[in-house]
Amino acid sequence: MIELRYSLVIEATAEPDFFAFYSPDLEGFTGIGHSIEDCLYQAKWGMKEHLVLLKAQKLPIPPPNRNPKILIQNEEALVAT
Repeated sequence: MIELRYSLVIEATAEPDFFAFYSPDLEGFTGIGHSIEDCLYQAKWGMKEHLVLLKAQKLPIPPPNRNPKILIQNEEALVAT
């Protein structure tokens, strides 16, 4: 079982050894990794550090997601407006 308190989206990029990740539940939380496993590892510890920073800056901390999801997808193209 993967222990994450918030949902996570991992996106594959055009580079085969570069992945980006973010949490739709945890505003401002993003990162990069060299594999899906690396993203999961970094997200697990990064989320904890992100919560410490939010608390230190007296910013709101969202409640943990009761059923966090992990979504792995291709990178979404940015739409120019």
